[in-house]
Amino acid sequence: LFIALIIGVPSGIILTRKPEIANYVFGVVNTIQTIPSLALLGFLIPLLGIGQTPAIIALSLYALLPVVRNTYVGIQEVNPILKDAVRGIGLTDMQILRTVEIPLALPTMLAGIRIATVLLVGTATLTSLVGAGGFGEPIFRGIASVQTNTILLGTIPTALMAILLDRILHWIESKVSN
Repeated sequence: LFIALIIGVPSGIILTRKPEIANYVFGVVNTIQTIPSLALLGFLIPLLGIGQTPAIIALSLYALLPVVRNTYVGIQEVNPILKDAVRGIGLTDMQILRTVEIPLALPTMLAGIRIATVLLVGTATLTSLVGAGGFGEPIFRGIASVQTNTILLGTIPTALMAILLDRILHWIESKVSN
Protein backbone atom coordinates (compact mmCIF):
# COMPACT_ATOMS: atom_id res chain seq x y z
CA LEU A 1 0.00 0.00 0.00
CA PHE A 2 2.84 2.35 0.86
CA ILE A 3 4.42 1.87 -2.57
CA ALA A 4 1.04 2.39 -4.26
CA LEU A 5 0.57 5.61 -2.30
CA ILE A 6 4.03 6.89 -3.24
CA ILE A 7 3.29 6.22 -6.92
CA GLY A 8 -0.49 6.71 -7.02
CA VAL A 9 -1.05 9.99 -5.19
CA PRO A 10 1.48 12.00 -7.22
CA SER A 11 0.22 10.29 -10.40
CA GLY A 12 -3.37 11.28 -9.62
CA ILE A 13 -2.26 14.86 -8.98
CA ILE A 14 -0.22 15.00 -12.19
CA LEU A 15 -3.18 13.70 -14.19
CA THR A 16 -5.30 16.63 -12.99
CA ARG A 17 -2.61 18.94 -14.40
CA LYS A 18 -2.11 16.97 -17.63
CA PRO A 19 -5.58 15.67 -18.61
CA GLU A 20 -4.33 14.75 -22.10
CA ILE A 21 -2.46 11.74 -20.63
CA ALA A 22 -5.17 10.73 -18.14
CA ASN A 23 -6.90 8.30 -20.52
CA TYR A 24 -3.61 6.50 -21.23
CA VAL A 25 -2.61 6.21 -17.59
CA PHE A 26 -6.07 5.06 -16.54
CA GLY A 27 -6.01 2.56 -19.41
CA VAL A 28 -2.82 1.06 -17.99
CA VAL A 29 -3.97 0.92 -14.34
CA ASN A 30 -7.39 -0.39 -15.37
CA THR A 31 -5.72 -3.13 -17.39
CA ILE A 32 -3.48 -4.10 -14.48
CA GLN A 33 -6.57 -4.39 -12.28
CA THR A 34 -8.24 -6.77 -14.74
CA ILE A 35 -5.32 -9.23 -14.79
CA PRO A 36 -6.17 -12.16 -12.50
CA SER A 37 -3.99 -12.19 -9.37
CA LEU A 38 -2.56 -15.62 -10.01
CA ALA A 39 -1.75 -14.73 -13.61
CA LEU A 40 0.13 -11.59 -12.55
CA LEU A 41 2.05 -13.52 -9.90
CA GLY A 42 2.81 -16.23 -12.46
CA PHE A 43 4.04 -13.60 -14.91
CA LEU A 44 6.34 -12.04 -12.30
CA ILE A 45 7.99 -15.32 -11.21
CA PRO A 46 10.19 -15.71 -14.33
CA LEU A 47 11.17 -12.04 -14.06
CA LEU A 48 11.75 -11.78 -10.30
CA GLY A 49 11.85 -15.31 -8.93
CA ILE A 50 9.80 -16.46 -5.97
CA GLY A 51 9.43 -14.81 -2.58
CA GLN A 52 8.41 -11.42 -1.34
CA THR A 53 9.61 -9.30 -4.28
CA PRO A 54 7.02 -10.46 -6.85
CA ALA A 55 4.37 -10.39 -4.12
CA ILE A 56 5.13 -6.78 -3.17
CA ILE A 57 5.20 -5.67 -6.79
CA ALA A 58 1.94 -7.44 -7.65
CA LEU A 59 0.16 -6.04 -4.58
CA SER A 60 1.48 -2.55 -5.27
CA LEU A 61 0.18 -2.74 -8.84
CA TYR A 62 -3.25 -3.90 -7.66
CA ALA A 63 -3.53 -1.00 -5.22
CA LEU A 64 -2.77 1.63 -7.86
CA LEU A 65 -6.20 1.95 -9.46
CA PRO A 66 -8.22 3.03 -6.42
CA VAL A 67 -5.42 5.32 -5.20
CA VAL A 68 -4.82 7.04 -8.56
CA ARG A 69 -8.51 7.23 -9.47
CA ASN A 70 -9.68 8.63 -6.14
CA THR A 71 -6.83 11.15 -5.96
CA TYR A 72 -7.67 12.31 -9.47
CA VAL A 73 -11.43 12.47 -8.85
CA GLY A 74 -11.03 14.16 -5.46
CA ILE A 75 -8.88 16.96 -6.86
CA GLN A 76 -11.03 17.30 -10.00
CA GLU A 77 -14.11 17.81 -7.82
CA VAL A 78 -12.63 20.83 -6.01
CA ASN A 79 -14.70 23.83 -7.04
CA PRO A 80 -12.78 25.81 -9.70
CA ILE A 81 -14.22 29.06 -8.33
CA LEU A 82 -12.50 28.31 -5.02
CA LYS A 83 -9.19 27.75 -6.79
CA ASP A 84 -9.59 30.97 -8.77
CA ALA A 85 -10.35 32.88 -5.58
CA VAL A 86 -7.17 31.77 -3.83
CA ARG A 87 -5.16 32.26 -7.01
CA GLY A 88 -6.56 35.81 -7.03
CA ILE A 89 -5.08 36.48 -3.59
CA GLY A 90 -1.68 35.39 -4.81
CA LEU A 91 -1.29 31.70 -4.00
CA THR A 92 0.95 29.69 -6.30
CA ASP A 93 -0.18 26.43 -7.89
CA MET A 94 1.78 24.45 -5.28
CA GLN A 95 0.22 26.46 -2.43
CA ILE A 96 -3.24 25.90 -3.92
CA LEU A 97 -2.56 22.18 -4.11
CA ARG A 98 -1.28 22.01 -0.54
CA THR A 99 -3.79 24.32 1.17
CA VAL A 100 -6.97 23.92 -0.88
CA GLU A 101 -7.06 20.95 -3.24
CA ILE A 102 -5.57 18.18 -1.11
CA PRO A 103 -7.51 19.10 2.06
CA LEU A 104 -10.79 19.20 0.10
CA ALA A 105 -9.95 16.02 -1.84
CA LEU A 106 -8.77 14.11 1.23
CA PRO A 107 -12.07 12.34 2.00
CA THR A 108 -12.22 10.99 -1.56
CA MET A 109 -8.53 10.09 -1.48
CA LEU A 110 -9.00 8.24 1.81
CA ALA A 111 -11.90 6.30 0.30
CA GLY A 112 -9.52 5.07 -2.39
CA ILE A 113 -6.93 4.14 0.21
CA ARG A 114 -9.59 2.25 2.14
CA ILE A 115 -10.67 0.32 -0.96
CA ALA A 116 -7.04 -0.48 -1.80
CA THR A 117 -6.33 -1.65 1.74
CA VAL A 118 -9.24 -4.09 1.91
CA LEU A 119 -8.45 -5.32 -1.61
CA LEU A 120 -4.83 -5.95 -0.66
CA VAL A 121 -5.63 -7.87 2.52
CA GLY A 122 -7.64 -10.42 0.55
CA THR A 123 -5.26 -10.56 -2.40
CA ALA A 124 -2.20 -10.92 -0.16
CA THR A 125 -3.28 -14.43 0.79
CA LEU A 126 -2.52 -15.51 -2.78
CA THR A 127 1.09 -14.41 -2.47
CA SER A 128 1.85 -17.45 -0.35
CA LEU A 129 1.73 -19.36 -3.65
CA VAL A 130 4.95 -17.60 -4.70
CA GLY A 131 6.69 -18.21 -1.38
CA ALA A 132 5.83 -14.92 0.29
CA GLY A 133 4.22 -16.53 3.36
CA GLY A 134 1.32 -15.05 5.25
CA PHE A 135 -2.20 -16.22 6.03
CA GLY A 136 -2.47 -17.83 2.62
CA GLU A 137 -0.23 -20.69 3.73
CA PRO A 138 -2.75 -22.33 6.07
CA ILE A 139 -5.54 -21.62 3.59
CA PHE A 140 -3.82 -23.46 0.75
CA ARG A 141 -2.43 -26.18 3.05
CA GLY A 142 -5.97 -26.76 4.33
CA ILE A 143 -7.40 -26.85 0.81
CA ALA A 144 -4.74 -29.35 -0.29
CA SER A 145 -5.42 -31.63 2.68
CA VAL A 146 -9.18 -30.96 2.83
CA GLN A 147 -8.96 -29.71 6.43
CA THR A 148 -11.51 -27.03 7.18
CA ASN A 149 -9.90 -26.07 10.50
CA THR A 150 -6.58 -25.37 8.78
CA ILE A 151 -8.35 -23.26 6.14
CA LEU A 152 -10.01 -21.28 8.92
CA LEU A 153 -6.58 -20.58 10.51
CA GLY A 154 -5.90 -18.36 7.52
CA THR A 155 -9.33 -17.12 6.53
CA ILE A 156 -10.54 -15.90 9.93
CA PRO A 157 -7.53 -13.67 10.69
CA THR A 158 -7.56 -12.39 7.09
CA ALA A 159 -11.23 -11.48 7.31
CA LEU A 160 -10.82 -9.91 10.75
CA MET A 161 -7.85 -7.88 9.54
CA ALA A 162 -9.80 -6.63 6.51
CA ILE A 163 -12.79 -5.69 8.67
CA LEU A 164 -10.62 -3.99 11.30
CA LEU A 165 -8.63 -1.97 8.76
CA ASP A 166 -11.84 -1.02 6.95
CA ARG A 167 -13.40 0.21 10.21
CA ILE A 168 -10.27 2.17 11.20
CA LEU A 169 -10.03 3.83 7.80
CA HIS A 170 -13.77 4.53 7.79
CA TRP A 171 -13.38 6.24 11.17
CA ILE A 172 -10.47 8.32 9.83
CA GLU A 173 -12.53 9.21 6.75
CA SER A 174 -15.42 10.38 8.92
CA LYS A 175 -13.08 12.56 11.01
CA VAL A 176 -11.52 14.14 7.93
CA SER A 177 -14.93 14.72 6.31
CA ASN A 178 -16.22 16.71 9.28
